[in-house]
Amino acid sequence: MGVRDDVIQELTGPEGLFELTTEEVLGQPAAVFACRMRSLREMVANTANFGDREFLVLEHQRHTFNDLIAQVAAAATALQQRGIGHGDRVAIFAANCPEWVVSFFAATSIGAVVSAYNGWWTTDEVDYATALSEPALVIADRPRLERSGKGSTDAPCLVIEDDWADFLASGAIASLDDIDVSLAEDDPAVILFTSGTTGRPKGAVASHRGLIGFVQSTMMNGAVRVFTELRTNPPADDGAAPSPPAQSVTLGTSPLFHVSGLYGTTLIGMVTGGKIVYRRGRFDPEAVLQLIQDEGVTAFAALGSIGSRLVNHPRFGEFDTSSVVNVGFGGAPASPAVQDLMRQAFPNAAPAVGMGYGSSESVAVIAGIGGAEYRERPTSCGQVAIGFETEIRGPDGQPLPTGQEGDIWCRSAYTMLEYWNDPEATAATIDEDRWLNTGDIGCFDDDGYLYINSRARDMILRNAENIYPIEIEYRLDAHPSVAESAVFGVEHAEMGQEVKAVVVPAGDVSLDPNDLTEWCKEVLAPYKIPTLWEIRPDPLPRNAAGKVVKRELYS
Repeated sequence: MGVRDDVIQELTGPEGLFELTTEEVLGQPAAVFACRMRSLREMVANTANFGDREFLVLEHQRHTFNDLIAQVAAAATALQQRGIGHGDRVAIFAANCPEWVVSFFAATSIGAVVSAYNGWWTTDEVDYATALSEPALVIADRPRLERSGKGSTDAPCLVIEDDWADFLASGAIASLDDIDVSLAEDDPAVILFTSGTTGRPKGAVASHRGLIGFVQSTMMNGAVRVFTELRTNPPADDGAAPSPPAQSVTLGTSPLFHVSGLYGTTLIGMVTGGKIVYRRGRFDPEAVLQLIQDEGVTAFAALGSIGSRLVNHPRFGEFDTSSVVNVGFGGAPASPAVQDLMRQAFPNAAPAVGMGYGSSESVAVIAGIGGAEYRERPTSCGQVAIGFETEIRGPDGQPLPTGQEGDIWCRSAYTMLEYWNDPEATAATIDEDRWLNTGDIGCFDDDGYLYINSRARDMILRNAENIYPIEIEYRLDAHPSVAESAVFGVEHAEMGQEVKAVVVPAGDVSLDPNDLTEWCKEVLAPYKIPTLWEIRPDPLPRNAAGKVVKRELYS
């Protein structure tokens, strides 16, 4: 066995820190943790261990873990007083804020299901989600209600700015123990809507088991990576290793209606006793840099263009960002150039830069990579997480050998239960044995590392040649004068499709398509070189997952 195998056996074997066992989950045998929480209400109760440590910060609001417990208990009781109970839906339609988090845990603590509305939706999209999930209550902030309307249904609405204080006061009680509602591990907890890059978004339903599994699985796989790297490349004997920060401080820029914001930031913060710092309004690089300095932010997720926009800001060097020791990617692959940009800009985080691969449907992280192995394999998303089964399948549904590309399928105890009220889409995505078709295409190398080449629907077919946009985007992003890029196919009468690139300059530089063409020619085959160019002054449009919404670029 290799070093990693030894570490896994020690951590997951009998009496290990993350001891695994096999149980039947939804009719299929699955690996689960022997010692685990059984509901999100139990997760809230366990935060009492952190007491008066700060947890949620937004401008003048500073809430401790004790505050969280008291407010969740009060809000849960207030929901019950409104007749909301097990299985009912509670929609949340608001910007990142403490009230969002409290509402989420209050609803799930009484067995209700949170319908997490995308905060950027229009009236039509809100109406669609409301008709689909049929919430008994919509908890919303005023800006989103004013921008998009309440929706076409008669669902009652609680406005955070107007009603929240009275809402909490009406349900004030002493303890979560007063909430006498039986919760099962596989009860639905939340509906996260898919990013909807094509067609209407679908509502992926995650269970209490899935969300708790996300946390425990993430922590276990992180421990495996750290211990494996320490044993493989032990630190030099030059004194004591640097101490970790007393409390992690995470910048809450990822939206709470997305996996990264709700699972990766909030749930992880709750279990580890970390602090989450939010800010109001649209992403503002200078304001975020000020927040990093003022709050001593130690970690943030560089989804989409967030990382490059921070680093390329002309005043970046004027702010103290030395507290940052962890930078992560997710939602979409980060090019090697962007990875290196983050390492150079945040040197204290360089050893820990990493990424996780997962989705609303997989719930937990399917694969992850970081540290030295990420430097060595910058285009990989890592080895499969413990507790996951993963296969590469061909068009006939049969597994393919190592090195061959195909559809990525996975299975775990944490996979979504279904698409809400959409049995046809569910059946097309999860088979009878609970295997999930991720919709991605990729392959494994001989060492077991997973590589995702592109979304199948993004592949360009030019003169019968398959072209993966991500390969061209990686090359363009490596250009010193390029901030970000998007590549896609445009219909062509003779070739089927031709390649178009939309490129955003880094700062005030001027980009010449001829220079970019030559830059691509250095490493890419001629048929992959874009023949259509668009130099775009504004950042690329992205969805909540940080993925570029390419349909908005089509012309």
